[in-house]
Amino acid sequence: MAGVEDQDHAAAILALCAELYDQDARKLQLKLVGYLQRHTSAQCGFLMLVAEDSNQLFCQVVGDKVLDHELRYPSHCNSFSIALHEKRPVTLQDLTTESRLEIVNMLGCDVQSMLCVPVIEPVEGRVVALACVVNKKGSNNFSTDDIKVIQTCFKYTAPVLTSTLAFQKERMLKNQTQTLLHVAKNLFTHLEDVTLLLKEIMQEARHLTQAERCSLFLLDKEQNELVAKVFDGDVAQDQTKLDEGERAEVRLPADQGIAGHVATSGELLNIRDAYSHPLFYSGVDEATGFRTRNILCIPIRDDKGVIGIAELCNKLNGAYFTKFDEEIATAFSVYCGLSIVHVTEKEYSTLSACDIPPRDRWGASFTRFPFLPRCMTRDETLMCMFDDVEDMGFLHALRIERNTLARFIIMVKKGYRDVPYHNWYHAFAVTHFCYLLYKNLPLNDYLTEMEIFALFVACMCHDLDHRGTNNSFQVQSQSILAALYSSEGSVMEQHHFAQAMCIINMQGSNIFGNLSSKEYQQVLDLMRDIILATDVSHHLLIMPELETMADEGYRGSSDKHHNLLVCLLMTACDLSDQTKSWTSTKKIAEQIYHEFFSQGDLEKAMGNKPVDMMDREKAFIPELQINFLEHIALPCYR
Repeated sequence: MAGVEDQDHAAAILALCAELYDQDARKLQLKLVGYLQRHTSAQCGFLMLVAEDSNQLFCQVVGDKVLDHELRYPSHCNSFSIALHEKRPVTLQDLTTESRLEIVNMLGCDVQSMLCVPVIEPVEGRVVALACVVNKKGSNNFSTDDIKVIQTCFKYTAPVLTSTLAFQKERMLKNQTQTLLHVAKNLFTHLEDVTLLLKEIMQEARHLTQAERCSLFLLDKEQNELVAKVFDGDVAQDQTKLDEGERAEVRLPADQGIAGHVATSGELLNIRDAYSHPLFYSGVDEATGFRTRNILCIPIRDDKGVIGIAELCNKLNGAYFTKFDEEIATAFSVYCGLSIVHVTEKEYSTLSACDIPPRDRWGASFTRFPFLPRCMTRDETLMCMFDDVEDMGFLHALRIERNTLARFIIMVKKGYRDVPYHNWYHAFAVTHFCYLLYKNLPLNDYLTEMEIFALFVACMCHDLDHRGTNNSFQVQSQSILAALYSSEGSVMEQHHFAQAMCIINMQGSNIFGNLSSKEYQQVLDLMRDIILATDVSHHLLIMPELETMADEGYRGSSDKHHNLLVCLLMTACDLSDQTKSWTSTKKIAEQIYHEFFSQGDLEKAMGNKPVDMMDREKAFIPELQINFLEHIALPCYR
């Protein structure tokens, strides 16, 4: 008789496995739970899944119903902690009265008997789920045979369950990152009011992290206070502009509490239990009636340091904010930083109205290739950049307002980080080389005015918000930038273009604002292509086409040739430090390898092996530089 039962169970398992083809994890769980209910004679069953990244338990299916909102519990939840941590089956008799009440509240019915069996992944020995059945029909308790049924079931189906859950998680992350990418690309195209823009950014951050509330505070250094710009998701009111009945401006001490700590230290805080944290002040909750459970607080920076903080409260679909939430919030903080970093009227009016000094003030060779642009002061670089645009005729030809150009140049400068090499001085040197090309070569015979201007602006913006690490590092470290852009390649270059778009679409900074819609789209498309061309892998990819064009001759009627030429000129500008004097080139090489070795150190800390040129213990700089000159730089200039 036992043999017949074993055959029946084997046939049932085979039939179940044949049905588990769903890529939808919830549908798959319905089939598994249905099988468990039938073969253990249970009135109800459910699976408590284990979230690998946070060790939370979550339930998506109970009985034959998919829950509208999944239930989540901390891993130490009394009802399931024994089965999870001791990896053994648990019955109702093993639980405390409190734990029984938890299950009753969860299911909404009386519980007479229960069996909870851990599902263990065989390779790593990790519990991936808890299979639970409740209320044995016709009997008070579940038996060892029921335990065997459940264990046998998941012996064959656990791999399918885990792979389907992994697929579900990957799809969820992809949807989240695609949403974030959409926001990053479109957020700055329709809002001219910076305050409303900040509100939009924070609301998107709240949506993607599933936070109940969001607030954004700017640092008032004179008063040493944090001033709310967005509070609880709404635009905070300025006290001087309040009508009767409106809420007053919210101000917090800049050196106290959680927000003050983040503003002072510049370090992110992810607090799982607000009331147990020593920096949490519960007085606000007591006054408002709001209950704060957990907090994600991140700093917002400009090129000089912390300028504010963003605070997200109460994770709605989980016990606390995850690592992925941290990455999303950090990505949005970059856009907040760009929005907040305003250019004072004095800054741009001084630049737009200043008398540009004669060029010979910067040396007789200013318009010749040997000139060293890095010898100029920061203020001089701004004046020089402004004057270059004017000297090239673009102010008049493209109807650019002087104030707009001044604000744009200053905003771009502020968009560069203080990294060893890919900083503002690099951008200025690259842009000045573009100016030298215009002054010394008949570019107008080969390119349109719009193409030349797009090249010049792309040179200014081509490394905006560079972090001192390359595309490979972004992918290896699974950064939020990699999540955003890796499917399209050229991670950092796409980010640089996105940052340029942020600045262009800010109020008072759109240097393309007086172009026709067709010209506007044309110049943005050109900028995108040119900035993406700064990826060395792209340059190497088009080298055969460049060589063919050089051998057969340039055709002005060919759009392809126009595109190849502007990409080649961009690379020539980007590598222009290599064309200067030996003393300058050697100094710049030291900055480059300082940046490379810093990345190599980070890769080692991650447990990865850096390539030799980024490993300070293996890199032989003279040989590396000679190879770079021979295989990248010289072919480009030839």
